[in-house]
Amino acid sequence: MAEILSHWQMILALVAIGGFAGVVGGLLGVGGGIVLVPAFFYCFDALGYGGGQIMQVCVATSLATIVVTSLRSVASHNRKGAVDWTVLKSWGPWLVISAAIGVFVATRVSSQALQVVFGVLAGLAGLWMAFGRDSARLGAAMPGAPLRAALASSVGFFSAMMGIGGGTFGVPLMTLFSMPIHRAVATASGFGVLIAVPAVAGFLLVPAEGAPPYTLGAVNGPAFLVVIGTTLLTTPWGVKLAHAMNPKPLKRAFAVFLTLVALNMLRKVFF
Repeated sequence: MAEILSHWQMILALVAIGGFAGVVGGLLGVGGGIVLVPAFFYCFDALGYGGGQIMQVCVATSLATIVVTSLRSVASHNRKGAVDWTVLKSWGPWLVISAAIGVFVATRVSSQALQVVFGVLAGLAGLWMAFGRDSARLGAAMPGAPLRAALASSVGFFSAMMGIGGGTFGVPLMTLFSMPIHRAVATASGFGVLIAVPAVAGFLLVPAEGAPPYTLGAVNGPAFLVVIGTTLLTTPWGVKLAHAMNPKPLKRAFAVFLTLVALNMLRKVFF
């Protein structure tokens, strides 16, 4: 009876997580992984699944959802002609290779190490969302080799380590090189596919200690299915809200929220 109750508690929590991630993603244009990873972590930990590799489960499951959502997103953007396929083709090999390396590292470090990586980088992303200037520029056009290889590899590696798609790092990076924001968002949805597919393939081959029930490799099946279902329902609500109100103050509020979540994850490691 207790086990059945625990499963229902997990399902209900996952419905709430997926719903929130969908609304936030549609409203603010941020990738779902930046919400899902800490939400999975606190959910699984509260339900008693706090094994030595629980963060790997959170990262892997988040990436599995990104495979589906990114494919849907890039197809939608492509129908509007917004995807820069030249950038995707030139960045693609570096994203794929570095994501695979990121998974190799992630499966060989502790859950606490991944918490530190997520906490530090999510905190920096939150600060950029709050204080970064839309007018800031590093160049008039997307960089060529070897800077392109270095930037793409960094995006792929750290995104795979954090369980996020390419939007969190890719969108601000492309806008810094003068790509229009809508084109950057569309192109970054393709980054998500290139990062998540090899990363999930790697995580499926490595079982995670202390994982919640019905976990294949490091990907939790119920979390994947429930979150995909709820985000598909609630993302359009977020999009409608974005058109009905000014998203800038909400984006700053989310930046504060994200920074606090990141700091709390670091607190759980060090204190």
